[in-house]
Amino acid sequence: MSSLIITNATLVNEGKVQQADVLIRHGRIEKIAPHISAEAECVVDAKGRYLLPGMIDDQVHFREPGLTHKGRIVTESKAAVMGGITSFMEMPNTKPPAVTRATLEDKYTMAAGNAYANYSFYLGATNDNLDEVKAVDPATVCGVKVFMGASTGNMLVDEAKTLEGIFREAPMLIATHCENTPMILANEAQARAQYGDAVPFNLHGQIRSREACYASSSLAVGLAKQFDAPLHVLHITTKEELALFAAGDLANKRITAEACVHHLWFTDADYDRLGALIKCNPAIKTHEDREALRAAVRDGRIDVIATDHAPHTWDEKQQTYFSAPSGLPLVQYALPALLEMVQQGVFTIEQVVEKTSHALARRYGIIDRGFIREGYWADLVLVDMNKPQIDTPDRLAYLCAWSPFNGHEFGASICSTWVNGELMYRDGETVHKPAGQRLLFQAQRR
Repeated sequence: MSSLIITNATLVNEGKVQQADVLIRHGRIEKIAPHISAEAECVVDAKGRYLLPGMIDDQVHFREPGLTHKGRIVTESKAAVMGGITSFMEMPNTKPPAVTRATLEDKYTMAAGNAYANYSFYLGATNDNLDEVKAVDPATVCGVKVFMGASTGNMLVDEAKTLEGIFREAPMLIATHCENTPMILANEAQARAQYGDAVPFNLHGQIRSREACYASSSLAVGLAKQFDAPLHVLHITTKEELALFAAGDLANKRITAEACVHHLWFTDADYDRLGALIKCNPAIKTHEDREALRAAVRDGRIDVIATDHAPHTWDEKQQTYFSAPSGLPLVQYALPALLEMVQQGVFTIEQVVEKTSHALARRYGIIDRGFIREGYWADLVLVDMNKPQIDTPDRLAYLCAWSPFNGHEFGASICSTWVNGELMYRDGETVHKPAGQRLLFQAQRR
């Protein structure tokens, strides 16, 4: 579509809520004004609805290549645009893992023409690929992912010398999964000695404990300070870890933190109801931790909200504690969950936009995205805060075909999603072939 006008929209952008029209030509926002009278190929009347910059998700697992019985780029990115996510950054623990520039570029080739949303892929660090890390192009790759705790895929980086080398020499943002594996293994051994294979799922937050999270997060923050490295700590789950991060403006930070939607929504009280369906790493923890995370989103200690979308099949999730894999599908209902938190008074809609769009663009240096600005790509989502929607299996686009929110009625709906000015989703259906583009970044992010 060469031209589009969205009229009578309530724009939420850069801390302001205002009425405006938006003119889009050739994929980019050409004009924002109270009233636009120009001719356009299509006109959308957004009266009574909110227009937001599309969510940018900096942590997903779309499972391709090698794990495509769980998910594929085409299926999971389709679910993402149905949920108002217009760009994603995907993790390296696929098969083979993306730990060389060659395997990384293979994933970009797979995404071209198959991704409904814009995309980037992390290079994965290992105990022996520092030369690959040093050689990656920071203008075309979102970051280096370091698993400082073993999780799905077992790409653990645990050698002190290697970690120091990464923090000293990585040419771009370092994103970390922080859990202390020896502490977790000791907790697992104790649980197995008591329960055998029938460990209750409600012990997951104690096995993958707060102490294990803090030990690893504090190590990462210490290394970042020692080597003046740009560090982004993914999926914080405990109130203790929040003391490692500063409140306030993202522009003044070298060290930032992320919270995930499921850690802002669920608590350990939900294990008895959902069991393996909400088993994830790091674990969902207590009500007190959830409330601390929410407060940290509000005061700026948490800079970014993401999903850590990580699908597994239904059958895989029906196994006992040690056999059921960790991870849950989230991209289709992450933004509706956050909008419901707005309705509950947990966050403001301006805060949600800041943490899901603006902050991502700033932290990663994403070029021309994450804001509703003239000249920027038209990655937009139209939401109705007064139209409920229910998460039902027949609506799901995930290949795994289940959701931890199954049966929940959200108070707000995603009406339409545009990616690069193309309408990808409208009222329950994707309406365009995949049109995602490779994300580009400001080159000097070290």
